[in-house]
Amino acid sequence: MALTSRASRVGSREILRLAVPAFGALVAEPLFILADYAIVGRLGTLALGALGIAGTALTSLVNVCVFLAYGTTAAVARQVGAGDLPRAVKQGVDGLWLAAAIGVALIAVGWPLAPWIVELFGASPGVAGQAVTYLRISLLGTPSMLVILAGTGILRGLQNTAVPLVVSIGSFALNAALNALFVLVLRWGIAGSAWGTVLAQALGAVVYVLVVVRAAREHHVPVRPDLAGIRDAGTAGIALLIRTVCMRVVLIVATAVATRMGDAPLAAHAIATQIWTLLAFALDAIAIAGQAITGRTLGAGDVHLTRSATRTMVIWGVGYSVVLGLAIVLLRPVLPGLFGADPEVSAELVSVLWVVALLQPLAGVVFVLDGVLIGAGDRRFLAWASALTTLAYLPAAYAVVRSGGGLVALWLALGVWMAARLATLGWRAYGRAWLVTGA
Repeated sequence: MALTSRASRVGSREILRLAVPAFGALVAEPLFILADYAIVGRLGTLALGALGIAGTALTSLVNVCVFLAYGTTAAVARQVGAGDLPRAVKQGVDGLWLAAAIGVALIAVGWPLAPWIVELFGASPGVAGQAVTYLRISLLGTPSMLVILAGTGILRGLQNTAVPLVVSIGSFALNAALNALFVLVLRWGIAGSAWGTVLAQALGAVVYVLVVVRAAREHHVPVRPDLAGIRDAGTAGIALLIRTVCMRVVLIVATAVATRMGDAPLAAHAIATQIWTLLAFALDAIAIAGQAITGRTLGAGDVHLTRSATRTMVIWGVGYSVVLGLAIVLLRPVLPGLFGADPEVSAELVSVLWVVALLQPLAGVVFVLDGVLIGAGDRRFLAWASALTTLAYLPAAYAVVRSGGGLVALWLALGVWMAARLATLGWRAYGRAWLVTGA
């Protein structure tokens, strides 16, 4: 009993130390993206819909590479737990080079395909033209975005979430200021919003590169490209890539279904998705702590502390998600006004926010367990589980289309997906197969 209590206290201290600054860093991004929506909303419903489509496409391209952060966090944290700091930094440097290479490749592929990508969503002509403009400009910032992902993963793996907090707040505050300047003052339209994001992300990437280069020098780690290390980093991320692609398929299908409902439902869906993302990032603060702690404790061979910390984080996830759900219910009447939404968009948004609020307790458990299993390096299971849960969602989304259901029905279909994720992740976490120790 004494051992269990001590382990729980240690886990709680570590969770707080990592989760609190991680919360600030994670929440900063969607808050400033919501500010972008508020600014672009002044350009009208068509511009807001264009931002929703182009933003979904861009984040899909970038977020499929989230393994650059998650995989790096787990790998670096394991080496930290095993006491090999030079090896930890070396894996981080390889991750940065891989991020830069993938970013350049995305520009080369995405620029000519931008009109076709937007066309897949079935947008109206007025929305499509602005969406292509935003997407093409924003693609120029993908190398910076991916370097930020990799740099964030390195520092989290090193048990440092304070620096990502500072960089996130600084870069996204700059993003909001530049967007306001370019869109509202200089009248560049939706292109101004895209250029503001590109410039702010570039500055954030420079900061991460400087921090990692300094750590490499301290531990006498070379920073030149190592093809073998870059290849290993890419190979290790394949399973997480599959996991993320499956998740993005769900969100892309949801946006495509909303697009076919009309411009007003599409705009409401875009805002609701950003609110969902804000709440998800808030809950992900615990998941980020879970990645770093699980990697370190398993690397050090401490299964008991891993289990104890996981139980604590799940309890916290449920508690925080209930609070966030209640907050959405209370703020429903005022949220549409923050985005300058017209009456039709506002009516759609107010209705769907009920579902967003009700799904929060499910999300609280799902996000925490996802982070814990990522930290454990249980990548193959996560890939299979994501594929299965996506297959559970697609028939529900198809039923919405066939029945002519509205936005509320679409978000209930997303609830089917979240329930499937809870079932698969909960079953895995209950077992012992993921508790693999050592570096």
